[in-house]
Amino acid sequence: MKIRTLVIAMALMTLLPNVARADEGMWLLSLIGKNYADMQKAGFKLSPEDIYSINQSCLKDAIVGLGNASTPFWHFCTGEIISKEGLVSTNHHCGYGKLQEHSTVEHDYLRDGFWAYSKDQELPNPGLTASILVRMEDVTAKVKESLSDDMSEGDRETAIKKVCAEIEKEAVEGTQYAAKVKPMFNGNQFFLFVHIIYKDVRLVGAPPSSMGKFGGDTDNWSWPRHTCDFSMFRIYTAPDGSPAEYSADNVPLTPKHHLPVNAGEINDGDFAMVMGFPGTTDHFLTSYGLEETMNIANKLVYEIRTVKINILREEMAADQATRIKYASKYASCSNYWKYSNEQNKALKNLNTMGVKKEVEREYMDWARRQPAPKYSRALDLVREGYAARAKSEEAILYVREGLLTGPEAPLFAAGLCRAFMRQLEQDKNADLTGYTKRINSFFKDYDERVDRRLSAALFEHVFTNMDPESCPQFLKDANKKYKGDWTKYVDDLYSKSIFANEESLGKFMLKPNKKQLEKDALAAAGQEALDAYFSLDSAVPQETSDNLQRGIRDFTDGILQINEGRKLMSPDANSTIRLTYGNVMSYDPKDGVSYHYYTTMKGVIEKEDPSSSEFAVPERLKKLYAEKNFGPYANKKGEMPTCFITNNDITGGNSGSPVINGKGELIGLAFDGNSEAMSGDIDFEENLQRCICLDSRYMLWVIDIYAGAKNLIEEMDIVR
Repeated sequence: MKIRTLVIAMALMTLLPNVARADEGMWLLSLIGKNYADMQKAGFKLSPEDIYSINQSCLKDAIVGLGNASTPFWHFCTGEIISKEGLVSTNHHCGYGKLQEHSTVEHDYLRDGFWAYSKDQELPNPGLTASILVRMEDVTAKVKESLSDDMSEGDRETAIKKVCAEIEKEAVEGTQYAAKVKPMFNGNQFFLFVHIIYKDVRLVGAPPSSMGKFGGDTDNWSWPRHTCDFSMFRIYTAPDGSPAEYSADNVPLTPKHHLPVNAGEINDGDFAMVMGFPGTTDHFLTSYGLEETMNIANKLVYEIRTVKINILREEMAADQATRIKYASKYASCSNYWKYSNEQNKALKNLNTMGVKKEVEREYMDWARRQPAPKYSRALDLVREGYAARAKSEEAILYVREGLLTGPEAPLFAAGLCRAFMRQLEQDKNADLTGYTKRINSFFKDYDERVDRRLSAALFEHVFTNMDPESCPQFLKDANKKYKGDWTKYVDDLYSKSIFANEESLGKFMLKPNKKQLEKDALAAAGQEALDAYFSLDSAVPQETSDNLQRGIRDFTDGILQINEGRKLMSPDANSTIRLTYGNVMSYDPKDGVSYHYYTTMKGVIEKEDPSSSEFAVPERLKKLYAEKNFGPYANKKGEMPTCFITNNDITGGNSGSPVINGKGELIGLAFDGNSEAMSGDIDFEENLQRCICLDSRYMLWVIDIYAGAKNLIEEMDIVR
């Protein structure tokens, strides 16, 4: 959002009347009736009850949050049910990890794609969950009955946990559901979400990575795009329809609702609605928080991950087995690596810092007139809190990114060493084979030589750039002993460790020895890095952290009060289901440049570069394109559409979300945002913000014409 006059048009705190924008906001489904008039103006043809209802089937029943069994209420991606047999579509990059897990050198599903031409060919994925909202409820009043302004933050948190646990227990008693109370508006409101969580989710299909990741890092966060970013899963249940772990006796889910798939025209200005589980946004971030985000978090993540990215690129390009092992890890690392850099560029270009400071000036004009002094104090508490933790936040990022999540062996060694020690302290002849599954899982996607390279490069980077006062002692000792030869240090570290490879670890487990564990330097290095992380995390006095949290909450409360009755406001994303609406829309990113609202397969052919793995084009696709074999999926001009853009407000977690037209039909899958407005998670830019979407026609074409998976086409309701 940009400064247009002395008063910012959308500065949250101005006393001028505000009008809610249809293209901004991640709205709670149960409150969508407040937006209904705006949605109708934008082209919505259904009713609020068609979106959210607890008495009839509705769109919410077709929206799936993809998660893990250990954290089922944190959704890494979104999917949508598109058949009466529980078929789910989502993004290719959402299914990428599962494709990688199932891939081998002999069956390289990352390279070749995967298709189940019958249900018995679908692949199980232990630990993957699919969550569907049953109902939601505003429980703010119930929670706040236990709270008061004079509580300490610790007492407040304890009281919230207690009452939320009671609400959650009562909500699901006697049912097969799961419940979670989530805070909204930085702890000023609370909502209960009741879900049904399915535990048998099987891989059904995905195009090859050359299509599903077409454009790679180069095209990531940019438009125009031609990425065929989709994969398909199926939800299975016990024969009685209840959630169940994988079993051969399970049957496909019969959903309450599934989305028809529209294969018709998409025009500039058409209504577009995205429903999904966005991860996190920070629209109430202050200028002080923004300074930390830009100058510490984004800056260091980009710099440190660049070291890791460059090594992985070299190693993956040189060997197929290494590429398969590290494909998912690389994708996870590179996505936020580019995001952090592009977000900083957008924040600077759009003068977001200036916007935040103007917002705070307007806020203080309001706060000084309030009888409660907490509003006037809020920004002082925020400023002092961020200043007090700046040094430790920087050190934490170096340790986390460079030592704990950079190389893998040190942290793995530390964790397993602790577990072994506990066993051997109880019984020197303890049987350690119970850890075999954990060990096999780690080494399946691990290469010692690659990890040595990562350790040497990242240890050197951290030691060279980190504040010496916070640097872990083992790095200081290594630099002194090895005179800056980090490769030699790491070679010694790994060659003498029982944890560096599967063979040495296997020998140790046959004849475990406590003294050998005690002198393992690799495990010790990992443990010291972990200890440093927790020590740095607790370095800021608790009172300062509490005051920061209180200041943010009071500041947000002030924003809500000022806008009450004049401007609809949506809470920040927190992995709960949301709806955002707007329109298909082209845009002008800079002077002299205009972007059309859709792309076609012609662009795939134009971008082909045989020398680059990012822009490789499968021979079959080129052949079908040359023949103009687009089946019934071409547009009226005879083009094969690939992607389109809307002005919907999305973020991470929305990946795979359905893009739905005014009639409730699937027209595409959201998969990315545009770099020009990468500031959107902090400050929505209404002129530039775009959601990049896979056209449903391209998905259908790949399933039908490219892959020949007629079985999947036949079970969908396709609207032409």
